[in-house]
Amino acid sequence: MTTRGIAERRSRLRISDGTATESRTLWRGIMGISVSAIAFCATPGSSPAVQPPDVSDPIAAPSPSHNHLAGETSAHLRRHADTPVDWWPWGDEAFARARAEDKPVFLSSGYLACHWCHVMERECFRDPAIAARLNRDFVCIKLDREERPDVDQTYLTALRTFGTGGWPMSIFLTPEGKPFYGGTYFPPEDRPGLTGFSTVLDRVARAWREDRDRIERVAGELDAMVGRILVRRAASSVLGPPPVLSSDLTDACYLILCGEFDPEYGGFGFDRTNPRRPKFPEPSRLLFLLERHAALKERPRPVKTPARSLLMLDPGPAAAPLIRRAPLDMALFTLDRIARGGLRDHVGGGYHRYCVSRFWIVPHFEKTLYDNAQLARVFVRAFELTGDPRWRDEAEAIFDFVAREMTLPEGGFLSALDAESRDEDGGEYYLWTRPQVEQALANPEESRIVLQVYGMLRDPNFEGGRYVLLEPRERSEHARALGLELPELTRRLDAARRRLHQVRDQRPAPRKDDKAIAGWNGLMIAALAEAGRVCDHNRDRYLKAAQRAAEFAWTQFRREQDRLARTWRQGVAKGEGFAEDYAFLAEGLLRLYRADGDPRWLERARRLTERMRHDFGDPDPNRGGLFFASRRDARLPARFKDPLDSVLPSANAVAARVLIELGRLDDDPQRYDQAEAILREFLPDLARRPGVWPMMMVALEELLQVRPELSKAHFSAPSVDNPLDGKLTSRNTLPVQARLEALEEAVQFLRRGREAEVKLILTIRPGWSVLSANPFPLTPRRNVASASGLVTLPNREGEDAIPQPLAIELDPDAAQHFELVDVRFPPGRLKPLETPRTEAAASNADRPASLGRTIEVYEARVEVIARLRPHAQRSNFARLGFRIRYQACEDRVWSAPAELSVEKDLEPR
Repeated sequence: MTTRGIAERRSRLRISDGTATESRTLWRGIMGISVSAIAFCATPGSSPAVQPPDVSDPIAAPSPSHNHLAGETSAHLRRHADTPVDWWPWGDEAFARARAEDKPVFLSSGYLACHWCHVMERECFRDPAIAARLNRDFVCIKLDREERPDVDQTYLTALRTFGTGGWPMSIFLTPEGKPFYGGTYFPPEDRPGLTGFSTVLDRVARAWREDRDRIERVAGELDAMVGRILVRRAASSVLGPPPVLSSDLTDACYLILCGEFDPEYGGFGFDRTNPRRPKFPEPSRLLFLLERHAALKERPRPVKTPARSLLMLDPGPAAAPLIRRAPLDMALFTLDRIARGGLRDHVGGGYHRYCVSRFWIVPHFEKTLYDNAQLARVFVRAFELTGDPRWRDEAEAIFDFVAREMTLPEGGFLSALDAESRDEDGGEYYLWTRPQVEQALANPEESRIVLQVYGMLRDPNFEGGRYVLLEPRERSEHARALGLELPELTRRLDAARRRLHQVRDQRPAPRKDDKAIAGWNGLMIAALAEAGRVCDHNRDRYLKAAQRAAEFAWTQFRREQDRLARTWRQGVAKGEGFAEDYAFLAEGLLRLYRADGDPRWLERARRLTERMRHDFGDPDPNRGGLFFASRRDARLPARFKDPLDSVLPSANAVAARVLIELGRLDDDPQRYDQAEAILREFLPDLARRPGVWPMMMVALEELLQVRPELSKAHFSAPSVDNPLDGKLTSRNTLPVQARLEALEEAVQFLRRGREAEVKLILTIRPGWSVLSANPFPLTPRRNVASASGLVTLPNREGEDAIPQPLAIELDPDAAQHFELVDVRFPPGRLKPLETPRTEAAASNADRPASLGRTIEVYEARVEVIARLRPHAQRSNFARLGFRIRYQACEDRVWSAPAELSVEKDLEPR
């Protein structure tokens, strides 16, 4: 979940010309202050008096029987079936009602294991007054994002276009399904730094009544923009020699991962300026590194360093010199840190979703099948490549957890365990105090061992004197310190963990989302099959579990003509499968065939692959790649292909690997052609951003094994006007750095309950500029807006994108103590707005001319004064932190909007 606010009126986007002024007026009416043209965030500010709704309206206060979710199979939807909100599931009926009653749609998208979804449910959707307001002014739709990821991804794209996104996703739509306002979590009433949901509902309803034409005009523009983003053709951004499929691409991916690797704590994509940025295990990247190690071990070759060109835009500005690290070393170091950290449940087994900082200490306590399946497979592969039994043991611990907690009686696997216990993220279930451990073990010697090994002799790492169990030091060090042999220490820890687990089982356990998802079951089948193939002991156990799950998937998800349902719960299969369901399940069946040799798995994989190609392939014979969904939902702006790895591997990458494996097994070169067509469809993006496609790179390595002639071509020649001298960079160094000044006197005033000012110093790298807080000065006839009134900037692909002015806000921790009452930005420098050098921009003749536009930017050094007001007369606080949102430009190329955190730990009072 993400909550973001715009805490400063001066950081708004000011728009000129008649149509744009109309749009600005509209959004002032919605939010009460002038913010970005479409403010997809929870915004602070004082709210006007809101008249309570007329609860005598029969639509405003229905009985629970009026809720339309009771017949749904999703546990997430059924959880909302008894709320006073008149929820509808996504479908024709809800939108027909919205059109008939001429009301906007409020869409809430989430999932059962989402902590902040539960918070908003308790605070807002079970509040009678808020429910009455929703029922009176809106048609309300509740969506399980795991049932309809196509719907969720479409509207999440709208949110992320404006710099935010997460769950719960709260979106307001026209009766035709076009988004016009949204955010993530909203509290029920206004809080410092956050606008309350009651205020949002009142303002959106008033805007719908008073500014309907403007809303529909801006919604149409946003809907079209989202459609363009989703279906963007990568080939439109190519300049210079066309890229080719070769090992240069995988070399580039590896080198970029070297630059993004965290050498202190493992993992990737960390930010030294913001250590509290969440860190995910990213199994797709780990698997790429392991497969790269295996490929180079089998077929050694020199690693090339591609020159930079417009075909390969690196993820960030020039960084420290690149340090090449062995791919196996990076993977194993990361696996060691996550296995010893708080991401792992050291008592009950299994892995949580992510940790809230780069240090792998405090997790978000949700557990999902797809995370555990992918990590188990990574551990199995690490064991296969190294022979180190530690990685086998880590995989087996995951399988034990899944067998105990996530396996359905029918043989399939449920999707997730909730993040919450007793209405708290993590709650009393996973956390321990020292007295609780001592009481549970009832043995001073055993308690001493557990407290030392799991970091409980240090200061608590969670609020309330509680601990997330982790192993800060290697176990061999503890063995020496305790005077024990390592096997003896391990034996005693295992016994102590079993006792702790017995005690923990007496606590209220997190809820389970017991729906099974076809593709996620495929991921776990693949992991179990690989374990059965690789691990000698427990081989029969793993193969039996994989076979039982495969039979469950084939009989329960499969419909006529080998089409798949998306979900299954309590005997009911529902929804249409997506490309990932077919690809993941087909791969699971192929891995199982490889492990046990049963030809029925191979035949079923063939049948699923053919259905997948028929239903999701591009009808254009000259195009490759799979569409996300088998058909377009008429309410969504586009049918799109999604090649990116996220928390799930790319369906297109997995499909390519399936086709290559089938080509090998069947000695069928046509399968290689089909896999190559998928990779070629996304080749321009593979070349431009090789670091973000690890599973595509795995598929490419496998394709090069069966078609080595492809590797004879080179990736691209150096760009004449933009060389990098053979260096790659990472995104760990940002174009903007920040620090806090003038703190000592300000802290004294703030702790006495008085207002104070602090200074933020922003340093901008040479050659870069940043949009000012007022980037579009109101100069007559200088600025050009699009048809709907949204001022735009051309992005790297030459497409129109909403700009991000420089904006300052308190981070959530600081917002608990202070209100940001004023921010003073300096004037910037005016410069002509030029179109970036991309073929797309040059060929886009119908876009507004940009040479007459003037923007205001900051360069070199910027001093921003922030005035704070404490919430209490006496305020005790230990840190102060801000979030800075900006958009930077280098050499006429606009980067995507970015966020920077700056914080200062203060001396205790």
